[in-house]
Amino acid sequence: MVGMDNQAEVREFLATRRAKIDPEQAGLPMYGTRRRVPGLRREEVAQLAGLSTDYYAKLEKGNLRSASDSVLEAIARALQLDDAEYAHLLDLARTARDGARPVRRRPPAKQMRASVQHMLDAMTGAAAVVANGRLDVVASNALARSLQADVYDTGQPPNLARYCFFDPRSREFYDNWDAIADVTVQILRTEAGRSPHDKGLTDLVGELATRSDEFRTRWARHDVRLHTGGAKVFHHPVVGDLTLDYNTLPLPADPGLSLTAYTAEPGSPAAEKLALLASWAATPAARRGTTLGAERE
Repeated sequence: MVGMDNQAEVREFLATRRAKIDPEQAGLPMYGTRRRVPGLRREEVAQLAGLSTDYYAKLEKGNLRSASDSVLEAIARALQLDDAEYAHLLDLARTARDGARPVRRRPPAKQMRASVQHMLDAMTGAAAVVANGRLDVVASNALARSLQADVYDTGQPPNLARYCFFDPRSREFYDNWDAIADVTVQILRTEAGRSPHDKGLTDLVGELATRSDEFRTRWARHDVRLHTGGAKVFHHPVVGDLTLDYNTLPLPADPGLSLTAYTAEPGSPAAEKLALLASWAATPAARRGTTLGAERE
């Protein structure tokens, strides 16, 4: 099982960020001698952050408990962290300060509020999904279930990470499986920093790392991501290729849950195909579980 050892997480996260930046990129002079390590040395990060080398070395070993917000900001600037990486560093520092005691959070609801499902069902022109930070799908509308039918037929609660790494059909469904796999792991890594005491997440990561070399390699990179929007191309087995925009929004009344809506550009071929799926999803045959392909034969 893969757990959240905070000191190890801090050490590996900072070391991997440091390895991504070369001295020239950081504005440091290049020397003729061959460097023994990729990226910046610890003393160079310390110099850029205005810290002593000994103090930065202590921090990179995982001892973030004493690091002030201004020190964390200086390290973020030195390592050129993006917003997601900086937020992750703050999460790791918060955990270090809290120690082994889990932070009290509002417990998740035992079941989805009916009004959320009503909202999803009213979104007939968009494929809408509600998921938690572990990428468990906790609610969806008919169009989403028609679009991603394979996710829902696994015989267990649908989870987008398990689908990506365990179901071979995902490699056909996603146009760029490697990019989707990267993002999937980045989302889970971000959630691990945010919720280090989530046993369900720890168990999921352990399962994925044990069964998938592809996952384990990506997990070791310590990359994180704020998943807010973009575009994806899907290879649907019946209607063909769809290029859909997606936007992800948190649900403030349901902490830890977010809504993702997939839409097509009006008048585009993808919009016509999405409308076909929406029309079929509203039929009794769809509710009985008949596939679109079978119904059209």
